[in-house]
Amino acid sequence: MINYIEESANFLKERGFGTPEIGIILGTGLGQILDKVEVEAEMSYNHIPNFPTATVEFHKGKLIYGSLSGKKVIVMQGRFHLYEGYTLQDVTFPVRVMRALGIEKLLVSNASGAINSTFKKGEIMLIDDHINLQGGSPLGFRGVEKMGERFVDMSAPYDPTMNKQLEDIASENNIKLHKGVYVSVFGPQLETKAEYRYLKIIGADAVGMSTVPEIIVANHLGLPVAALSVLTDECDPERLKPVNIDDIIAQAKKAEPNMITLFTELIGQL
Repeated sequence: MINYIEESANFLKERGFGTPEIGIILGTGLGQILDKVEVEAEMSYNHIPNFPTATVEFHKGKLIYGSLSGKKVIVMQGRFHLYEGYTLQDVTFPVRVMRALGIEKLLVSNASGAINSTFKKGEIMLIDDHINLQGGSPLGFRGVEKMGERFVDMSAPYDPTMNKQLEDIASENNIKLHKGVYVSVFGPQLETKAEYRYLKIIGADAVGMSTVPEIIVANHLGLPVAALSVLTDECDPERLKPVNIDDIIAQAKKAEPNMITLFTELIGQL
């Protein structure tokens, strides 16, 4: 894997990807932040050696390098998921490549369902902790110790300094920002009523199908990370309605301006 990472990173460097300071992973329906980026280079995933290819129709599948809020950034427009048939190593490979290119911090966004009944769709949750229900670890492979500590401490996987900055930015801009626990499941099917009850019992505030693998690898690489969940639906098992993907995308778009404010102002402070 080390050779693959170096090959991908060198390929990108030769094609205008300089030395980014901050990596950004964009989740479902969260692409408008790119309008704020002064783009210097971009590359479709399927042109990058060793990269997976995004197969979800609302994930664009492009890596973008440029400037945002006075910092050099590299942005993943679209991410990878286990439910697409990829391994945990595939899903997290881009994080390792971004680190090889030079990023010092990672910002992650996703669309998720609100399990906490006080959270409403269209709002945003700052991830303070997580529960991994994806059935494996992106660190579970032979030779992982050559790339970092095998037994990674996860007592504080989300950087407390960046989380505090995000809370302050939300307060200054009158943005309602919840804080809670994100649970990551395999997918792609959504949960049953019984499963939502279970997730609430074990302490989850929001549920999605991504993010946790990238967070684990970021910690493995010693990379400070912060993550925001845009809450796109309400998962009350007693009032559960059939899923509407169009509405989920619409709710992500509704919350996106606030997410952009949080990330762009944070990047300016880093």
